[in-house]
Amino acid sequence: MMDKQQTQEFIAKRVALELNDGDLVNLGIGLPTLVANFVPEDREVYFQSENGFIGLGPVPAEDAVDPCIVNAGAMPVTILPGGSFFDSGMSFGIIRGGHVDTTVLGALQVAENGDIANYMIPGKMVPGMGGAMDLLSGAKKVIVAMEHTAKGNHKLLKECTLPLTAINAVDMIITEMGVIEVTPVGFVLIEQNPDFSIDEIKAATGAELIISESLKPMV
Repeated sequence: MMDKQQTQEFIAKRVALELNDGDLVNLGIGLPTLVANFVPEDREVYFQSENGFIGLGPVPAEDAVDPCIVNAGAMPVTILPGGSFFDSGMSFGIIRGGHVDTTVLGALQVAENGDIANYMIPGKMVPGMGGAMDLLSGAKKVIVAMEHTAKGNHKLLKECTLPLTAINAVDMIITEMGVIEVTPVGFVLIEQNPDFSIDEIKAATGAELIISESLKPMV
């Protein structure tokens, strides 16, 4: 059984395999930021942060933190050689102009039609939506990276019950249980973590889960 850190790293490693050589990618705060640590060595991926740079590198060691270089979640980051800095207007022009190939975001809920709720729970303090709405409408591909459930509660649903960030926006969901494509007919499981049975994955999903005929083990 994986602990929380191992679970998040497992998800991030699988997400990294979806990124193509030459892609411009935006990583949301939290779990998605880990993806930058696991990009395959044969691929050059350019990470963009909406607070104004391209060239995000791995998370810095504790003794190498530069307090002046942080991502959109105010977490310390590194900049690779050739990285560039620019203002917020330019950054959102890149996003809204459709130049981001893939965005990786967390979510509170995802509906079977691709709706996503990922920024607030009514009655709780909210830091703000940030660039999520822009990324969900501007990126060419949207991957949700998250744990499959929250304290046993379903996060993959027929319909979201929390305020929506975007509608029909999500293309793929990667959790510790498997890889799920969001299709016109609903959630389709294309990869299964062998540590979980199909019945366990279905029980953890609050909507119909279609099993792909070409289902393969999650790597």
